[in-house]
Amino acid sequence: MESQSLKYVVGIGEVLWDMLPDGKKLGGAPANFSYHVSQFGLPGCAVSAVGEDALGEEIIANLLDKDLDFSIDKVSYPTGTVEVCLDAAGVPQYDITENAAWDNIPFTPELDALAHRTRAVCFGSLAQRSEVSRNTIRRFLDAMGEDSLVVFDINLRQHFYSEEVITDSMRRCNILKINDEELEIVSRMLELSTSDVDAKCRRLMERFDLKILILTCGVNGSYVFTPDAHYFLPTPIVKVADTVGAGDSFTAAFVASLLKGKSVEEAHATAVETSAYVCSQHGAMPCLPHSLTSGA
Repeated sequence: MESQSLKYVVGIGEVLWDMLPDGKKLGGAPANFSYHVSQFGLPGCAVSAVGEDALGEEIIANLLDKDLDFSIDKVSYPTGTVEVCLDAAGVPQYDITENAAWDNIPFTPELDALAHRTRAVCFGSLAQRSEVSRNTIRRFLDAMGEDSLVVFDINLRQHFYSEEVITDSMRRCNILKINDEELEIVSRMLELSTSDVDAKCRRLMERFDLKILILTCGVNGSYVFTPDAHYFLPTPIVKVADTVGAGDSFTAAFVASLLKGKSVEEAHATAVETSAYVCSQHGAMPCLPHSLTSGA
């Protein structure tokens, strides 16, 4: 990290290997987010932990090869892996190894300093399944400036979430990204007494004082809600290789566009096109075409 004046865009949480049918690929939502942000010309930074093992060394080497800045500690736990199985439509199912290195991200003086130089951060619920990483994420958010973008990409996986984590995270963020299946789970959890999707989103925005709520609905399109407007875009039709990391690329493109001065509507359009492209490629971190990144 070369300059104290740089304002980083950080993904904090899990970094791991997605063990796909055609081999392992680097993944983890925060790392995916940081990498795609960097492709839009912003200083992305991945924050996580790896083990003192060969898989951890490979992750570091891959991030260096991708020219992605990172703050990744080595800890005495195994580097994270996820067994990924794809259904006929390319939609992944995950089996996530527990007690991994990224469950044990330490909060260090270096991380505190990075938080003070962060203009936007994206975090999820998965890395908060453990007390150590949950406390590190919370301390990082607390150390950031008040005018920063704080994105909670809820990213529910298996049984690794709780009402306490979800509600605390929503209180700490100003942008919430959620998909249609997660919205149903959260609506039941928080007893949102309506079946109307728009009303559910509005109630979440009001309850947690959100600036923006993003709702993705897979092939059925996506919505972006602000306090005084909402936008819808259909999902482009592409030949799907797999959908691993598509949501992370959506979030990255949206945030990068906002930070570069684009409107919410323009950011939404770029996010939709970016995630569609990622769906057409294998793995979570394909190189994005210049036609996408140059417009944002």
